[in-house]
Formats: sequence, structure tokens, C-alpha cells
Amino acid sequence: MKLSTLEAGLKSRAAAAFGLEEGAMGAFHLAAPPPHISADVSIAWPIAGARLLGKPPLKIAEELKNVFAADFDARSVPPGFVNLKLGDSFLFEALRDLEKPGCFARPEFKGEKINLEFVSANPTGPMHLASGRGATLGDSMARIYRALGAEVSTEFYVNNVGKQVELLGRSLKARLNGQEPPENGYQGAYLMEMAAALPKEAAGWTDAQFSGYAVTEMLKLHRADMKAFGVKFDRWFLESELHEAGAPEKTLAALKARGMTYEKEGAVWLGTSTVMESDDKDRVLVKSDGRNTYFLNDIAYHLDKFDRGFTTVIDIWGADHHGHVPRMEAAVAALGREKSKFKVVIHQQVALLRGEELIKMSKRAGDFVALKELVGDVGADACRFFFAARGPQTHLTFDVELAKKRSNDNPVFYVQYVHARIASIFANAAGKGVDPAAGYDEAKVVIRPEERALMLKLLWLEKTLADCARDFSPHHLTTYLSELAASFHSFYDKCKVLDPENKELSAYRLFLLKHVQAVIARGLDLLGVSAPERM
Repeated sequence: MKLSTLEAGLKSRAAAAFGLEEGAMGAFHLAAPPPHISADVSIAWPIAGARLLGKPPLKIAEELKNVFAADFDARSVPPGFVNLKLGDSFLFEALRDLEKPGCFARPEFKGEKINLEFVSANPTGPMHLASGRGATLGDSMARIYRALGAEVSTEFYVNNVGKQVELLGRSLKARLNGQEPPENGYQGAYLMEMAAALPKEAAGWTDAQFSGYAVTEMLKLHRADMKAFGVKFDRWFLESELHEAGAPEKTLAALKARGMTYEKEGAVWLGTSTVMESDDKDRVLVKSDGRNTYFLNDIAYHLDKFDRGFTTVIDIWGADHHGHVPRMEAAVAALGREKSKFKVVIHQQVALLRGEELIKMSKRAGDFVALKELVGDVGADACRFFFAARGPQTHLTFDVELAKKRSNDNPVFYVQYVHARIASIFANAAGKGVDPAAGYDEAKVVIRPEERALMLKLLWLEKTLADCARDFSPHHLTTYLSELAASFHSFYDKCKVLDPENKELSAYRLFLLKHVQAVIARGLDLLGVSAPERM
């Protein structure tokens, strides 16, 4: 039985005991009690239920304790908690359930079909650190959503049409001719390298040919960077595909049919302020000269996503796109789609710390650290773990020297080492003739506090993944893995694993470590980080 299954059962029993509908008990959750509390799980619902029932929280906690007392060691404590100690048989059964396929699937994700778009860096230069953070966030959340039972399609949107692409082509042409890029052009050394590799016939190319060549070459680099970073997109969607299909025009017609547009000063406007309080003014869709705005093209792209049958559309954008969120939310509402089915996640920028020096970066000026460079310096594992270790809304300073350390100060090394250490324990067991598959009598096992803490920590992975989905952030998982590694060290310092004179005890403890190793490997994989067997 999983903790979520136990929680659902306890919630149902509590609702029946108090004569309530289960929907009225939304705040009923199991939580891990503080270390100094002698309990396995804690329930704080009596505090939230006090107003609902018109009783003091401690009185409700006492009544709830009596509801569960027949099956659990239950205690009520001020100001209104119920603490439960789980049976040993439950712990063993729950650990075995971790071995089952789909063990983390949750009912709320059944039937969910999610389109997850992330990175979507303009093809005007190499991937930078913010792209790496967005890639880590998107790819990790895609893996977590799949583990929870959702169907997920990942997507990279390529803006290969428009002024920026034209400016990129003109910048490349200038470099070929030994000139400086035009005003507001792209200054990076990567364009000099690209210009040096141009074929001889490029001297006669049009500006459009320079732009097309530059975009194609940049996309090759982007694909290679993402592959080296362990990120695979189900689709690379070119903006030009939208125009070839006439999607902007179809979208404009759909908005007009819904009465969401009007004309003013020769332009076509979307009345976003009428459908969303978050957007304070209307937006232009078609300029007075007849050209579409980027906004109309973006709306067309999102309508295309919904028309492909996705139940939820999630975009991950960098901090510089924060101002676009209200207008896109308004546009989705104008299309008649549910607000809850569209979500934009904003992630903050990344600063790089090399020793005592904080590196400042500007992509347009060509003064930045490429993602490829950082991966080559510290490795993809450290990059992904460090990027995932902070919530997207938190500014991140990436400490290069810490990421390169091979010690417990480095959080990714600390977690990976536990996986490798357990692998060596199993190799040692084989050398001593201790069979990990040997049986032991669960009923005779006396679970020590360190073992119990380890077992309970393993069971919280499911809830941790649900927390990641709730907050759209994998940082809960990096924290969980670090805490699990600490629990392992506490266990290993006090409990001898291999004892040839006590084969049942050895088998039992190897059973625990097998699950610790499996959970660490699964957790690291959800972050896109490797789980080495030697370090």
C-alpha cells in the first residue's frame, strides 16, 4: 500500500466519522512529523477543520485519534495534530510496492495529455546558461509527470521567422565581408566562425539565404547541446510551419467569430482586457500595414496545441518574457479555453560564480558562457542537479568550483556516492558468500530507529513527486534525495549490514539497501542525472 492510498483511506474514514463529504476535507493530508516526534505520519486536519465543525482543534484531534486507534498507535497532541505509528507489516508491504511498474501513478493524472514546451531559444546564438536551466526544468518535469501517470509530449518552438532572424542573417553577411554587424546585430564570435565556414557561393547570396543558413547551423548546435545535456524533444516545431498552414489567418478568423476582435486606426485588435483582469489593455493582432504581430502568431501556435488534443498546455519561459504572461492567458481565454488548462512557468536567470568572480553575461553582445562550455567543465550531471536544486522563481548562482568537488560538500556527489556505495556493499556480500535473496522472517524483525527512518523516507518519494507537480519544480526531489542520502549514512554508521553469522539479519538489511539504491537511481533518472556504480 502506498502512502497516498493510506491517506485516501484515512480521509474516507474521517469524513464518515464526522458526517462530512470527502470533498469538504480538502486539507486532510499526511505529513512527515519533525525528527523529535516519535511518530511515522502526522495529520494536521483538525486545525483546518475547527471552523468547519465548530469545535476546538484539540477536541477534534482527540475524536480523530479514537477513529484510528483500532488500527494504529494513534496520539493527539496540541494544538490539534494526530500522530500515527504505522505497523511493521505496512512498511514491508509498501517497500515491495515500490518495485511495481507505475507505482507512483496518481488518479488525478489519469487521462492527462500534457504539451510541455521549453527552452525554445531563438536560433540566433549558442545555448546559454538560462537555456540549460529551462531545459533542466522542462525535461525533469516531463519525466516526473510521466511517472505520475500523465501522457507528456515535449516541444521546442523555433522562431525561424521575423526581424531577429533577418538581423542574424545580415550580421553573418557582414562578418563574411569583414564588416561589423549592423546596429543591434549579433556580435558573438560564433558568427565569425560560421562566416569562415561559408561556401564560396555565399558571396552571391541574398539576405534571406544568409538567414536560412544561419538558422539551420544554429539549430544543429542547439540539437547537439540538448543531446549532450540528456534532453530529447518529441518535436521541434518551426514557426514557418504555422505560416505554411495558414494558422495565423485561421486563428484570426476564429477570434473574430467569437466576437473578440475589433478594428481601430486601421489595425485589428484583440479585446484582451474584456476577458482577463490580469491584462490591463487590448493588444494589436494585425498592424495598420496589414502585417501580423508576433502576438497573433503566438496565439496561433497555442491554438494549434489545443487542436492537437492536449488537455493541458504548459510553457516554460525565461524571466525576460514575464510581461507576456497576462496577454497570452487572455488570448487563451479569448479562444474559449479553460484558464486552468494553460500554465506559464517563469524561471529566473543564472549567474556563474568562478571562485570569487561573478560572471555577467549578455547574449546579444556575445559576452556569455555557453551551456556547452559549462557542461564540458563540470559535467551534465552536476549542471542538471544544480539547476534543479532551486525553484524556478529563485535566482540561481552556479558555483563552478563546488560543482567540480568530489566530496560530500557537492550535493550531486553526495547523492551519487550513496548509490555507488550500496553497489560496493552488494559486491562485498557476493565476495563473502552472503546471499541478498536469502529469506528472513518479517514477523521476527525488530526494526531499529535508523532502519525505520530509512524505510519511511523511501515511502515519501511518491508524495515528493506530487509536490514537484504541484509547484512545478523538481527542487523538492533534489532535497528529498539529499535527505535520503543522509538517512542512509545515519543507518550505515549504526547498523552492520553484512554479518555471515546472522544471515537473516544480513538479508533484511540488504533488502532495505536494495530499495534505497533503486529509489536513488529512480530519483536521479527523473532529474536526468546518472546513477554510477563506481566513483
